[in-house]
Amino acid sequence: MVAVAEQLAELVRGAEEVVLESELRDRLGQQRPLTVKAGFDPTAPDLHLGHTVLLNKMRQFQQFGHDVVFLIGDFTGMIGDPSGRSATRPALTREEIDANARTYEKQVFKVLDPDRTRLEFNSKWMAPMDAAGLVTLAARHTVARMLERDDFKKRYQGGQSIAIHELLYPVVQGYDSVALEADVELGGTDQTFNLLVGRQIQQSFGQAKQVVLTVPLLEGTDGVNKMSKSLGNYIGITEPPDEMFGKLMSISDELMWRYFELLSFRSLAEIDGLKRGVTEGQNPRDIKYLLAGEIVARFHDRNEAQAAQERFIARHRHGEIPADLELGVLSSADPQMGLPQILRAAGLVASAAEAIRMARQGAVRIDGERVGDPVTEIPADGAVRVYQVGKRRFARLKIVPAD
Repeated sequence: MVAVAEQLAELVRGAEEVVLESELRDRLGQQRPLTVKAGFDPTAPDLHLGHTVLLNKMRQFQQFGHDVVFLIGDFTGMIGDPSGRSATRPALTREEIDANARTYEKQVFKVLDPDRTRLEFNSKWMAPMDAAGLVTLAARHTVARMLERDDFKKRYQGGQSIAIHELLYPVVQGYDSVALEADVELGGTDQTFNLLVGRQIQQSFGQAKQVVLTVPLLEGTDGVNKMSKSLGNYIGITEPPDEMFGKLMSISDELMWRYFELLSFRSLAEIDGLKRGVTEGQNPRDIKYLLAGEIVARFHDRNEAQAAQERFIARHRHGEIPADLELGVLSSADPQMGLPQILRAAGLVASAAEAIRMARQGAVRIDGERVGDPVTEIPADGAVRVYQVGKRRFARLKIVPAD
């Protein structure tokens, strides 16, 4: 196996916290494949790049010869993870969980090595557990410790309800680590409390406590909020190549380095070299092409990534669309927004009448394509599009559902 120091340097790359790094070093020094666990509740049918930060870390463990468990929380999904919630999360139905889990199975192997991946469902050990067993498990943790958790504490102090089943979620997640005899558990920073409960539950069962490694929550294309489908700032791993490429090119130059660190498979030395290139005068846009090409190739293929780049350049350079347009956001109370309303809200026209007239004259384009129908409606799907009126008026916008 690869030397411990080399493994450790790569595994802690981009990590937010390791509890404890000394324990991870010791386990790596045992020269055996470690069991590395990460759990995913099937709450949505599609994965986005934010999810792949965790998948990439799992892949790094695999490359060093360790075994990872992609755990689908079909049992915990019926409880609903209370992490970061100000109210009880609606529980999913069995049918919703099964449908979402099937799509996960198809998507994760775009990143993970199937030969070193165990796909498990926590209903395997939780469904057979009877009421007495669940009571015994619940006795291994205390309400006082549970109320140390920030979201529970705020809800309790604010007089908001906390359902009893929500208190079971961290305990059941912790028992997953017992059932799998996990050496390491990975999760986002919002999962820190749950992961630490896993250490305590393992210890109560006489197992060695798992190492907890948390990764940051990836900012979405807006560069502010964490990537989320509900916020419309996500990049789905099943999106078409052109859409994925365009969204990656839309991120800021500063955010680009964050994406390189958390999403790219390039070495840290290579990324440092790219940073030096920008410092010495290279256009950040050209570096961003490398990032977008790498990500699109991973989830599609190299040929499609190259074609997506060529089409992007044709639209933005040869079509004279500025590549540095700031991103604007419009909220729509309806599933779609009319073209005249969009153009007026973006400041591209003075009135709806002007928008209609310009469209009929063939002077309106969306992503370089002429739109002649003034009653065209655009879905509030969070996709980034470039709107053009005439030769010199441009706006880069995404339309999201109103809260």
